[in-house]
Amino acid sequence: MPRRQDIEEALRHLAPNIPDHESAVVADHALDSRGLRTASPEEAAWLSLVSYVRHVMTDYDDLLAEGYDVDSARFFVVDDMNEVLEGWGARRRVSGEEREV
Repeated sequence: MPRRQDIEEALRHLAPNIPDHESAVVADHALDSRGLRTASPEEAAWLSLVSYVRHVMTDYDDLLAEGYDVDSARFFVVDDMNEVLEGWGARRRVSGEEREV
């Protein structure tokens, strides 16, 4: 099975209610990220999902632009991230420990 299909399958398992257009963007990121080329499809899907939610669905980038350090900005958006993930049917939650990709 090609890597894209593996990642898409893992993503459907991780967040079964994610909208199709957002799922496609997350899968594209997982495939395009040099840092995820050697990751398992499950890890690539999760890390891409977390990155997408953090950067697109929260104020994370605005907080960084305002001068907050990475750890502080992540602290302030973790609840918003977990709310989005829960809405998409994800059982796993963001702890703040995920690496950036």
